Amino acid sequence: MNVNRSGFYNWLNRRTKPSTREINRNDDCQIFLEYHNKYPSHGYRWLNAKIRLDRGIVYSDNYSHKICMYLGIKSKSRHFKRKGKKDARELKNFPNYILAELNPLRPFQIVVSDMTAFWANKQYYELTLFMDLFNNEIISYSLSDKKGDPNTYHNALKDLIIKKEEYKVLELILHTDQGSVYSSKKFNESLHLYNIIHSMSKPGKPTENGAMEAINGWIKEELFIDFNINSCECSDKLKVDNDIDNIDNSFFSLYTYIIKKSIIITSYFFFYLFKNHINSLFYIVF
Repeated sequence: MNVNRSGFYNWLNRRTKPSTREINRNDDCQIFLEYHNKYPSHGYRWLNAKIRLDRGIVYSDNYSHKICMYLGIKSKSRHFKRKGKKDARELKNFPNYILAELNPLRPFQIVVSDMTAFWANKQYYELTLFMDLFNNEIISYSLSDKKGDPNTYHNALKDLIIKKEEYKVLELILHTDQGSVYSSKKFNESLHLYNIIHSMSKPGKPTENGAMEAINGWIKEELFIDFNINSCECSDKLKVDNDIDNIDNSFFSLYTYIIKKSIIITSYFFFYLFKNHINSLFYIVF
């Protein structure tokens, strides 16, 4: 077999008496496999951060990547390729004020918003979110099972204004896309009363609101893959709303950790899940 005798017996000895390094690697593989089975929608960086927060075990991202490669672990995220490109058009209503200001220095300085839609057990839902870029906290949200329901925007805005009362004298930039409700007179008529300046992305430029677009995708990945919302027999709005509320606060610290640690992730991709009525700020200081 073209194998010398000493090499063969060394190999045989390693199989019968594994080294400490091999034993530790096998233990690490079991940990990563356990977390992957529990959170299949996430990749090696997220799993590494979650293990560090839960168990206090420190792995490098390079080692975590090698473990996942060795186990054949891949995130089960669904990626869609969109064809075509929309023509750039002139801004109709409000300019974009946050292009050069993505590092707010205080709460309620820059808030971004967007609406996302999804199907769960053959039921259509629309979810509108408002997120503070200071600490990536979901300030307010509203869920509806009616298609094209403008109340999700207005109800979430009302909750935002209630929480803005504490910072009423401070100027707030509210950044959205150019959707019909965001552009409507009803949505904008009272913003100036609460010292809110409306900012808008250009049409066909979702990257100008990349933080909110990323959150929409991650929330749906969690709901469909980790929480298996489609496998639930109960498909009414209350059940979906409860599933959103039941997402643990530890995810907030986890996503903040990943953003601050990784030099590869750009400032647009803020990984965060939310829970209703968060009254305090949870983030990790390095």
